[in-house]
Amino acid sequence: MARFTRIEVAIKMEESGIVPVFYHPDAAVVGKIVKICYDEGMRVFEFTNRGDFAHEVFADIARQAVREFPEMILGVGSVVDGGTASLYIQLGANFIVSPVLKEDIAIVCNRRKIAWSPGCGSLNEISRAEELGAEIVKIFPGSSVGGPKFVAAIKGPCPWTSIMPTGGVESTEENLKAWFDAGVTCVGMGSNLFPKNLIADEKWDVIGRKVKDSLDILKKVRK
Repeated sequence: MARFTRIEVAIKMEESGIVPVFYHPDAAVVGKIVKICYDEGMRVFEFTNRGDFAHEVFADIARQAVREFPEMILGVGSVVDGGTASLYIQLGANFIVSPVLKEDIAIVCNRRKIAWSPGCGSLNEISRAEELGAEIVKIFPGSSVGGPKFVAAIKGPCPWTSIMPTGGVESTEENLKAWFDAGVTCVGMGSNLFPKNLIADEKWDVIGRKVKDSLDILKKVRK
């Protein structure tokens, strides 16, 4: 059962500005990354549903979060059907993110009052997602669907739309400024925050600095 309401999730996503996105088959590694993010002040974290037994990894992290990171809002991304959404909700997911717009996911999440962010690539998809109850829609891949210019074009006729781009978001002042100036609510960031080589070499201190630097840049561009 989710520990945070969908309203709390949406508010915290907007407050946080950056939603870290991460997957690793080893729960111990995921736990280290969640702790780094938590220690630096992040309070939303998206675990990627990828590979065999991913749900078991998430279950371990969800239990750890209750004990060690009680304010961390854990969600799951790369969910492509209602059955998978149900599985992760049962394991404690507080929000569901999908790369596509699937209405069966909306039904599952709305029934349990779980926040969900479907992947959209057009204004028609965004409009349908909002009709289905999505508070924050994901545009994916963010850079490929049109980047910040696409966001600005959507916000013109639909200023009420809340957008989270994932894919093509970089932890640089120029890139983050472009996205937030265009009107995004928050951004999803994965490999730019957690490079594979740093994970493999267990450079946890370097990753911590990257997370901190990204948050510092975010504060600057949001002023």
